[in-house]
Amino acid sequence: MNIVILDGYALNPGDVSWAPLEALGKLSVYDRTPLEQIEARAKGAEVVLTVHTPLNRETIRHLTALRFIGVLGSDAAHVNVEAARKRGIDVADTAGVDTESTAQLTLALLLELTHGCGHHAHAVRNGRWSRSPDITFRLQPMMELAGRTIGIVGWGRIGSAVGRMAAALGMRVIATDPAVSASGVAMKPLEELLVESDVVSLHCPRTPLTERMINQAALARMKPDAYLINTAHGALMDEAAVAEALRARRLGGAGCDVLSSEPPSPKNPLLHAPRCIITPHLGWGTRATRQRIIDRAAEQVRAFQERRAAHP
Repeated sequence: MNIVILDGYALNPGDVSWAPLEALGKLSVYDRTPLEQIEARAKGAEVVLTVHTPLNRETIRHLTALRFIGVLGSDAAHVNVEAARKRGIDVADTAGVDTESTAQLTLALLLELTHGCGHHAHAVRNGRWSRSPDITFRLQPMMELAGRTIGIVGWGRIGSAVGRMAAALGMRVIATDPAVSASGVAMKPLEELLVESDVVSLHCPRTPLTERMINQAALARMKPDAYLINTAHGALMDEAAVAEALRARRLGGAGCDVLSSEPPSPKNPLLHAPRCIITPHLGWGTRATRQRIIDRAAEQVRAFQERRAAHP
């Protein structure tokens, strides 16, 4: 079986192992694939795996040997799933293996906003503490999280993991999720959650209802010193509205691991907003998570092979 990975470097720059997939057939791994080379590289492959490289309707139509598409991540938006399934091509993603890593990053962003460890460390290395007339040297107000309220938008696998971690820090946890009725956490309508929360953390999927849900009106409901964290999807926020709220000091700070376009345009307003921390989509970045993605993809390809052998 021919297996092609179109953009392997994003997942594995060399520190994890392709061995689980190598055991299943002839594996060809490309670090990156330009759009004009997708069909040439995937031609003859029965299995194509992609992190972000798109597979549109035309490409799928031309790849006549293709029988399985694997998304090495949780977002299959770059694959035309409908076109694939019309041709009888299986499509699978690896959602669920990045839960702990993404939840951990959420807390890392929050802790950086509330204590500025990286900010202070950089200043110390540049000699600013050495030049300080006082033994204490602080660049920003700091927030103690114990007793504060975190509002989690989307009480799924990652949102609930963030809730567990935040509770361990002594935070009061509330959540909103129309798909969840009984959860063991105080569920609130979004409007109430925004008003009550000292921290709002986004963990819901992108849908027509959630796109730009954090807009000017939503920001106006939030406390002016509240923090906004987004490790879910950049499209959940109106980035211009968030940047303006930060500039006007109507928002205490923002931590984003995702943006509406990645890599971002230099004109993205959040890149120039004060008190805004942006990380380059690191939620899935731990080595353990990236190896689990490969392992899960191998399980899915193996299951596909077994189904095919049972029903040739």
